[in-house]
Amino acid sequence: MLNLRFLLILFIYDGIDMGAGFKMDLLVEDKVIIELKSVENLALVHHKQLLTYLKLTNLKLGILVNFNTSNINNSIIRKVNGL
Repeated sequence: MLNLRFLLILFIYDGIDMGAGFKMDLLVEDKVIIELKSVENLALVHHKQLLTYLKLTNLKLGILVNFNTSNINNSIIRKVNGL
């Protein structure tokens, strides 16, 4: 059975509780973050957003998907943390 869920990331920065600062789109089997976009072009900030989620959760693998494209196969990008 596939386990998918939406997840808020709580964190503390410099001793200050930032609360739910980030919202991941999907977390699969508590191992893979999937970040969904529908933008004309993926920007550097989209890649950094996913890497930040990976670092905050101490996970290794993320997938960035942009649905606003004519060929979805070219718009699925794998990101890794610390490999």
